[in-house]
Amino acid sequence: MTHAQRSSPPRPVALVTGVGRTVGIGSAIARRLAASGWDVAFTHWSAYDARMIWGAEPGAADSTLAALAGHGARAVAVEADLAGTATAAHVFDTVEERLGGVSALVMCHCESVDSGLLETTVDSFDRHFAVNARATWQLAREFGLRFGGEHGTGRIVALTSDHTVGNLPYGASKGALDRIVLSCARELAHLGISANVVNPGPVDTGWTSERTRAECAGHTPLGRLGTPQDTADLVEFLCSPRGRWVNGQLLTSDGGISA
Repeated sequence: MTHAQRSSPPRPVALVTGVGRTVGIGSAIARRLAASGWDVAFTHWSAYDARMIWGAEPGAADSTLAALAGHGARAVAVEADLAGTATAAHVFDTVEERLGGVSALVMCHCESVDSGLLETTVDSFDRHFAVNARATWQLAREFGLRFGGEHGTGRIVALTSDHTVGNLPYGASKGALDRIVLSCARELAHLGISANVVNPGPVDTGWTSERTRAECAGHTPLGRLGTPQDTADLVEFLCSPRGRWVNGQLLTSDGGISA
């Protein structure tokens, strides 16, 4: 006697922004979600990586797509400069056309160029706020306007930082991001969308010097820096049904360095 094969339920769709390099937090989150049963769309912007100290990683998007497919996920990569005012809508249009409606929005994108109070330029300040704050609002807005999932299944998670000294425009714009995302917990409550911010503390993704790594590890009770997987595990939990009651929180997940 044979049994009819049951079709698997459709995988929900997650949109992860800022997946530029395979060693980054965004990539780890995308892979963790795919392994947990999500289809994944992600954005990347190679021009940003190219002007940073770590440089662009050729083939990173294709490598990430292959990794996601290895977990059985449908996946799509969208190259997108989130400083543009029309970019958020374009990203959602593309993802919906390719994968369907988005159930989780995970924002890992950032502009992060070190400069202090006295040497920050107006152009740098404006670009940090365009990418880290305005794009966050526009992405959350598009998500809220388009969300059609079951009440209680929508998720917004964003990564933040409390670093400001010597990194003024980054830290200030991340502070704005915090307020924007946490407001979503109330303003999108009628849709059943939860919204949380995660501060992962210092995570070694290639930006740290040997001295910085040693100093951070020395100040952390666990004696090490965070890894992208540490953050990915928490984000996956927040996006899962198990994380449905965590809402409107700024979660510090930094191994105790802030204690």
